[in-house]
Amino acid sequence: MFVDINRHLNDDKRKAKLVQACTEFDHWDDTRHNIELNKGAANVLALALTMTQDEDEIQTICAGLEMVFRATQTAVYAAYTKIGSSATPWLLQIITRAEKGKLKHADLIILNITKIFFYWSRVPEVRMPMIQHSGMVEMLIRVPDLASPDAKSARMRLIANLVNSDESKIFFLGGMDLLESILRIAVIDTVEEARRCASIIIMDLAACPGNQVTLAKNDRVLGALVKLAVKDDIPETRETAIAGLQNLAFCQDNRTRLVTFTNGVVLDALKRILSTDTDDKSRRRAAGALINMACEDTAEQMGNHKGLLETLAVVARKDKSNHVQSRTAMALTKIATHIEKEMDCYKTLMDALVVASLSNERNAISQVLRVKARCPQNRYSMARHPGILDTLSDICLAPEYEIKDRENAMRAIMHLTNEDSNRKIMCQQTILNVLVTGAELEGSKWCDFSESAIVAMERLATEHSNRPVMGRHTGLLSVVAKVTEREQKEEDAGTEANHERLAKPLLMILLLAL
Repeated sequence: MFVDINRHLNDDKRKAKLVQACTEFDHWDDTRHNIELNKGAANVLALALTMTQDEDEIQTICAGLEMVFRATQTAVYAAYTKIGSSATPWLLQIITRAEKGKLKHADLIILNITKIFFYWSRVPEVRMPMIQHSGMVEMLIRVPDLASPDAKSARMRLIANLVNSDESKIFFLGGMDLLESILRIAVIDTVEEARRCASIIIMDLAACPGNQVTLAKNDRVLGALVKLAVKDDIPETRETAIAGLQNLAFCQDNRTRLVTFTNGVVLDALKRILSTDTDDKSRRRAAGALINMACEDTAEQMGNHKGLLETLAVVARKDKSNHVQSRTAMALTKIATHIEKEMDCYKTLMDALVVASLSNERNAISQVLRVKARCPQNRYSMARHPGILDTLSDICLAPEYEIKDRENAMRAIMHLTNEDSNRKIMCQQTILNVLVTGAELEGSKWCDFSESAIVAMERLATEHSNRPVMGRHTGLLSVVAKVTEREQKEEDAGTEANHERLAKPLLMILLLAL
């Protein structure tokens, strides 16, 4: 077939041979297409394209090239190295004429040439050479003006491929015209596939560190990502838009900008996605974006944003996806790390931590509470905040928690007993039950847990009015006596203690109070 076409390039049988060739090339067997390319089909067709002004033949040749380039990347790359540099100017010239309405079969020609470029762009090595051809970027910029949904979608897929390399990400953002075209598609286009590709393109551009500050400063970029993330009907489009925000938030210089943009519209969008989006991946991405945004500079603004902490707490507790629960709890705890007692959102944060602690997924709530309780200025309010003591007690006693989590909770209780004014209110049945259980546990893995319980008992006992209550509490004296005996054996054996041995003096104080 290739020989026949080549033989008749200069006679009246050429058109018939071209049509016959297209009939043979029109399949989706990439192995056969590899053979076609290896035997020179693309070379012959590209040569034929330069030798005709017949518009029917131009359409047939473009269709034939589209067919043979359905091959594997290796075969496409080999063929491109032979004809790419010479064929690209012709193809760009023809597609420009077609878009101006100066050729018959314009829609087919536009679609086929776009697909040829798309097949080429799947080969990473040819992306930058393609982009650098004169007229290529201009052709890409015209994508919003295409009337055919198929052609528009194909060209957006082409752009998505071309953007998918580090070098091209920087190149494309050097001139803003292409970005403006992508944003037009993202915001107002009715073609779902085109919007999906626009979302992917912006996400990929935002993945490049060199682009992140520039993109975050662009109101239209942030507006487009928010709109796609919240309103698009296609789950993948929403997810990639959220991933774009997540990528931008990875840059520390962008975090305050994202949190404060248009009075917190990005936070509102992510909050809504976490609460209402039915797609697990989108909700997980939203939590990831909030994790990236949370830092010392933004935590207070995020904490004060209406409904955000409450939403994070509920999602961390109740989301149907364990991964979403875990990621959302991580966002909450990262915000919590930087919120201080003097901030307006402190009480809301404490409420949120109490709710999130009820999640079946492991999280860092106990660690956050331990860190908060370590600060003297927090202890008074924490001991009196509804649910905090119960939460810490539940974590200490629940076997489903990791030992480290239970240890964190016990340490938090111990820190709270360091506050003089807390000791009386903490001498209650719930806390005493926790301390008795903790002190009774033996073995190296429970060493810190048990020691913290004894220290907390000793601190509570410094309040004289607590001693009779503690002495009469079921099992408390018995446990302290056991710990006293254990400590005495360690001392007799010459075992060096990591802490002051408190059980014996504690036992004596409690016995004297009875």
